[in-house]
Amino acid sequence: MKMNNPWDKLNSDDARRVDTQGKYDFFWIMIEPKMPGLMLKLPTLPSKTPRLPKLKNLVISFRSVAGGAALVLGLKENSQLELFETLCRDVVVAGEAAEDREDALSRSIMRTMRWHHLLRGGRTQGLSVEEQRGLIGELEFLRKLILGLGPETAVESWVGPTGASKDFELIGSCIEVKARRAASKPFVSISSADQLADVDGHRLFLRVSSVSSAILPEGQDLHDHVRMTAELLEGNSEAYYAWEEALYATGYDPLNEYDDRRWLLELAINFEIVEGFPRIIPPLLNGVEGLRYLVSLEACATFEFHEDLIENIKVGLV
Repeated sequence: MKMNNPWDKLNSDDARRVDTQGKYDFFWIMIEPKMPGLMLKLPTLPSKTPRLPKLKNLVISFRSVAGGAALVLGLKENSQLELFETLCRDVVVAGEAAEDREDALSRSIMRTMRWHHLLRGGRTQGLSVEEQRGLIGELEFLRKLILGLGPETAVESWVGPTGASKDFELIGSCIEVKARRAASKPFVSISSADQLADVDGHRLFLRVSSVSSAILPEGQDLHDHVRMTAELLEGNSEAYYAWEEALYATGYDPLNEYDDRRWLLELAINFEIVEGFPRIIPPLLNGVEGLRYLVSLEACATFEFHEDLIENIKVGLV
């Protein structure tokens, strides 16, 4: 280690306060020999332990310590010490901006989650316009699920960002969400053979949202839509952290600039995918891979679902 690093001469049972003037109890620590760490000391462990990210070459956990408990972040690989110090100082800055200790804990974990995204290959250039449009369509439907089904059920159902074939999977129902420009040609793009494939024991729905955009000084940008969703999850840390992990998996990063483009959510139409719906049904012929195709919305008209989609999803949960 460099002689001027914050862990210099610390032993495993030592702790050095990060900022003597800080509001919260952040300490530089040595978790064990040759494992530098950062600790946020707490009076007690959280009553409901938040989900913590799994970071390559890092450990993060809650631990019991003298006089209370702590959130501890440690480095496994000392060759990354300089980057780890930068990470830790960023976490401290985020925590110190909190209004109370509980908020400091939440902010510290959220900032660590941001690093989780960056360290595992998050894109720095941001989402394309069409990727933003698609994400806004999914967030809009997620908010409806949160209000109708509750935060935990709704967030758990959002599986598209993790690579699942459908955007939302619930007991008895699967929903694929497509977002398109209101003035675009009346087609939606299907990107795999599995997107509209049947799932045993589940009703399958296609939700098509019209999401328009413009470069304007006023209105709601992508960050605004993310914040609107986050506000519905306040008070439920487990659902919040699961949602944030899924959000980052889409390629979204709060550090990217999206404030020059505004988005307007217009009409959303639901279709139930049943026998006769225009689609390609697996299995594909041997040797056919990477299937992509367009579905005409005009051909889907007879399959429009006019009932309350959320209420019908609830029936399947009972």
